[in-house]
Amino acid sequence: MSSIMRNVFCLLFFTWFFSCAEKLVEKPDNLIPKEKMIEILNDMAIITAAKSTNIAILRNNSIEPMQFIYEKHGVDSVQFVESDFYYASLPIEYEAIYTAVEARLEKEKERIDEEKKRNDSIENVKRKAARDLKKIKDSLP
Repeated sequence: MSSIMRNVFCLLFFTWFFSCAEKLVEKPDNLIPKEKMIEILNDMAIITAAKSTNIAILRNNSIEPMQFIYEKHGVDSVQFVESDFYYASLPIEYEAIYTAVEARLEKEKERIDEEKKRNDSIENVKRKAARDLKKIKDSLP
């Protein structure tokens, strides 16, 4: 490889390397902090699941899901979109946010499953006690 080609190659490589390192989207002034973004996206996932299972409850209580989330977290739709767009321009950061959301949802699912098991156990004990009480009553003269 000639020295001219090597210099051109090095120049192209460094140009490419530094252009990849520059930010494609400017950081918005009202950027939602990463932890709050995780909370918002977690709530959005829960609301989306609620909408798909029983939207009537939301309608009957006059709840507009996105407006509810924005008010709960003290943000507006523009701030959310700008922050989401900014984080999406940083793939590693964006993946970390969604990984954290997924972990929270999984932890919540496990908690709910445990609660359900506990409640099912309590119901089984109540049914057994009711059957036993009925047997005792039936055996009395």
